[in-house]
Amino acid sequence: MWIFTDTGFVSAVADRDNTDQLIVRSRDRASLEPLAALDGDQILVGIGSDYRYRILCSRETFTRWVTEQATAIDYPNFKNRVTQTRGHQFSHALMDVWTAMLAVDDTGESSPA
Repeated sequence: MWIFTDTGFVSAVADRDNTDQLIVRSRDRASLEPLAALDGDQILVGIGSDYRYRILCSRETFTRWVTEQATAIDYPNFKNRVTQTRGHQFSHALMDVWTAMLAVDDTGESSPA
């Protein structure tokens, strides 16, 4: 599962060795810091494949973090908020993802948000 929040981007997958646990990965440390702060989980560096940072966390912790992220939404425009919280470089990368997802528009019409 990929999740973009106003604090970053994470990828969550099942831990093959522990079904009660998830591996939550990111390309930058800042994206994982809010999740790590919930239960004091350690951010691991340089372990694994193409994600430099990762956390091993319980499914409950991850669910709580996602719920907190959703509950905290207080902005009318996500792209503007990300520019404020993460800066232009991050928001430009996010726009690349947004633009790529236009290709899956099932109406055949693409319109800006």
